[in-house]
Amino acid sequence: MTVEPESGAPVVAAATGRSKFKRWLPLALFAVAIGLAFAFDLDEAISFDALRNNRVALTDFVAEHSLLAVLCFVATYCVATALSFPGASLFTVGGGFLFGGVVGCLWSVVGATLGAIVIFLVARSAFGDVLEARAGPFLKKMEAGFRENALSYLLFLRLVPAFPFFIVNLVPAFLGVSLRDYAIATFLGIIPGGFVYASVGAGLGSYFDANEAPNLNGILTPEIIVALVGLGLLSLLPIVIKRFRRGPSKAI
Repeated sequence: MTVEPESGAPVVAAATGRSKFKRWLPLALFAVAIGLAFAFDLDEAISFDALRNNRVALTDFVAEHSLLAVLCFVATYCVATALSFPGASLFTVGGGFLFGGVVGCLWSVVGATLGAIVIFLVARSAFGDVLEARAGPFLKKMEAGFRENALSYLLFLRLVPAFPFFIVNLVPAFLGVSLRDYAIATFLGIIPGGFVYASVGAGLGSYFDANEAPNLNGILTPEIIVALVGLGLLSLLPIVIKRFRRGPSKAI
């Protein structure tokens, strides 16, 4: 009796190894990029002093090379968001300073959305299957709710400033949210807050002339926060209507 070697076992093992490598490679590259960025103190280059000291060069560059300036700004904002640099609001202020309140807000939102998408894809590729396999009943139920009402939930999380931007970037990746809903909700949800910061940036020149810097901690006044929360609650209205139509017995 001849026993054939189990030739399939090494092939399966190799395929599994390649699958794990592809899954964790984005996270490894992401971690290396963060380490290099902070090793070269790139986070310290983002400051009001940097804008003030390079004011003339930056404004001249925008005036002479507007398209290239937009591409550089969006790419830089995307990388900063993807690497979770602190002070993303300062980037938005800088966008308002360079391009004006409305246009600066637009390019800031584009850059932040692209960077958030990078984080989303990295988190989903590295952790998505692992988390789904180990998720408990509560997380499974939460995941089902997010999948059914992803756009409304994400708009609420983006609009209400109580939730850190980095956390909101990650959570949807763990809950099975589609890339389409994630991108739309991110883009639309950060516009109101982005416009507030970009509007401050549009008047940044007057601060520099007075040798001052605006206090970003005081930008989100109680009135603005109430308005953002109101918009967030409005974004949940479709969920309320849907559950009301189902009836109290099914609104779980």
